[in-house]
Amino acid sequence: MVAAVFAGALAAALFATASPSAHGLTLETDGVFSPPAKNVAAQAVTYDQKLVPAGSWISVRQRVQPNGATTVELKVTGLQPNHLYGVHVHQKTCGADPAAAGKHYQNQSGTDAAHVNNKNEVWLDFKTDKSGNGSASAQHTWAFRKGEAGSVVIHSSPGTKGARAACFSVPFAAKP
Repeated sequence: MVAAVFAGALAAALFATASPSAHGLTLETDGVFSPPAKNVAAQAVTYDQKLVPAGSWISVRQRVQPNGATTVELKVTGLQPNHLYGVHVHQKTCGADPAAAGKHYQNQSGTDAAHVNNKNEVWLDFKTDKSGNGSASAQHTWAFRKGEAGSVVIHSSPGTKGARAACFSVPFAAKP
């Protein structure tokens, strides 16, 4: 199983591409989910294999315009069919412990309703189709601060209350 986890992490790392241009920067990272393993860093980790089975796939694309406007797009395949998921960008990279990804990334820090929402955070909630495929997109006028956004966490339900079902480490870029 450790070899499978390592292979999943390696595969995810190999599929990260960045395309800078005069129109900004596009970064795309793809991965295959594996169960967490101690002492092995995995880029795509599933904590709940009923909702996010090992072997399911994720792709995250970030586009940053020269003015800092940012779009984050998410695509998944192989998840539980017809299920509502919550997805947020988190501060840190994934680990064997679901809490390793830290808190939601926020453009402006705070804990009240004015800060915990889809305008100040990146929310990519989606519902899978009958085949377990889903997608979402979020656009913001702001860019990530360098080194402060490290992963996408898939939660068991939309909004802010769902348990962490999976995590995908993403090398998010700041304003070009």
